[in-house]
Amino acid sequence: MRRSLLFIAVLVLTSYCLPQSKPGAIGPSAVWQPPQSFLTGAHAACGNLAQGRKTADCFISQMSKAGAPADAVNFTRQFYKQSHGDIGIMTGFNHVGPVDIAWVVYPTHDPSNYGLFLVNGEPQFVNAEDLKQLDQKAMQQSFQYQGVQNQFPQVGLWPGDRDGQTWPNSQAGPAGGLQFIVGYPLRNGCPTCANAGSALFTWNFDASGKFTGTSFMGLTPAPLTPANPAPSQQ
Repeated sequence: MRRSLLFIAVLVLTSYCLPQSKPGAIGPSAVWQPPQSFLTGAHAACGNLAQGRKTADCFISQMSKAGAPADAVNFTRQFYKQSHGDIGIMTGFNHVGPVDIAWVVYPTHDPSNYGLFLVNGEPQFVNAEDLKQLDQKAMQQSFQYQGVQNQFPQVGLWPGDRDGQTWPNSQAGPAGGLQFIVGYPLRNGCPTCANAGSALFTWNFDASGKFTGTSFMGLTPAPLTPANPAPSQQ
């Protein structure tokens, strides 16, 4: 009898100690890899996918018809509301806890591109490509940046060209918090202009998963290119 009571007590204690999923939390069940034919079919059924709510609803219904899981359809619906009109499909998910990482593809962008989101915290969607959130003032005041600026007078930050596969690193933050390390390209005046290296920032969350801002970490130099490339061997 005593052993039975002890076993029950251990089970109860374990259930409280294990991390509990938040109600409505985003998870791997919402991942969907749309087939190549999906976008063509959605365009044909819904017309111009940039026309607003009515077209977005049509697009989301096409996801269901194409075999997307219910959680994937719900993710796109919630994403549309939170992003104020962008249609996104989650193609990758990495659990970190209490905040997780999601790759989102924008099928209506031309060309289609990936977005990086930190999810399940507060707020539920944090767009890691929102450059306004970055502590650029601290970067611009750094000796590193000022040195780069001497060589590239029009240097500036640009959104990352993400591949949807390379996950950002995470590390423990102050007071039990969590940080994600994300890099951003530095270009001399335009996205395709001279490569001036990249800038690293941390996206910071407290122990409860609340977003508390970003911090500048430092710069990494652009890869060296030879001044006079060796002639190819015949």
